[in-house]
Amino acid sequence: MDYVYHMIPKKMTGEVLISLNEIKLIHPELYKTYSKKYSDHLERPSLLLKSIPKLNCLWNDVIFLIPLHPYYVYEALHSLGVSIYKDLMFYEIPTERLMKNKNAVYFYNKENYIGPASDIPDEEIQIIDIISYPECSALPSDTLEYFTEEHKKGVNFGMFAHIPHILSLGNINIKGVNGINWSAAPVQS
Repeated sequence: MDYVYHMIPKKMTGEVLISLNEIKLIHPELYKTYSKKYSDHLERPSLLLKSIPKLNCLWNDVIFLIPLHPYYVYEALHSLGVSIYKDLMFYEIPTERLMKNKNAVYFYNKENYIGPASDIPDEEIQIIDIISYPECSALPSDTLEYFTEEHKKGVNFGMFAHIPHILSLGNINIKGVNGINWSAAPVQS
């Protein structure tokens, strides 16, 4: 069985992951907390209005997941000497929990990415059958290169740059889902 991963929110109500736009309607105070991250760069606020091709929705209408065990991100950042939290927790969500949603992969290719204010090219989004989409087993080389370059500059940077993202349009029940620490290596079966 394959999994997708989502950082466990610090402030969570209930046992269902919902989109940022749904949080805005139901929990306006939580929305303020979680939308703050879009204010850390001049172009990032435009993400809140960005349209996602093929899903025909906005950036804030989907739940963002990674198809890669977060340990690989932790390991790369730690090996570079980046100052990071050791105990960041993620939900390890069985892909079957997304079967009722409309799911797409956002490839987030380095060649096509020209900043948060730019439109997402159609070829960067592919509608997928979540059950047959394989979990990634290694960090993309473009991500490691990005981490290395940005760390040398001494600036803050995105932890999930150039890693394919699963965009799930719909809610995700996380009742009984495992919480995993990103600093713990995945168990090999």
